[in-house]
Amino acid sequence: MASEGLHESAELLSPDTIDRHRAITSIMEELAAVDWYDQRVAATGDADLGSVLAHNRDEEKEHAAMTLEWLRRRDAVLDGHLRTYLFTEASIVGEEHAAEAGAAGDGSLGVGSLREEAS
Repeated sequence: MASEGLHESAELLSPDTIDRHRAITSIMEELAAVDWYDQRVAATGDADLGSVLAHNRDEEKEHAAMTLEWLRRRDAVLDGHLRTYLFTEASIVGEEHAAEAGAAGDGSLGVGSLREEAS
């Protein structure tokens, strides 16, 4: 097995760790390809070529999403973070502050009581 990108000796790593590494590396490669295609779409003056490149770019997004889902299913902490931050319209940093306040043990989301503010 090629160990490019591993920071530790492959012999010291479990098969699960190596598979997660494969997935993370693949996601990085897919997102890099999205960026490359996106730049090429923006730069070309040929509409037909732009359409082909945009199609290819969007295929890379699909591949990244599929691999991210594989990784999410195997990493409970990542799953929790994705559930907190994805598919919400709230402020991303606000979500982090609310999560941190809830983790502080006071049971609140750090927004205070609306009844007290309305009085």
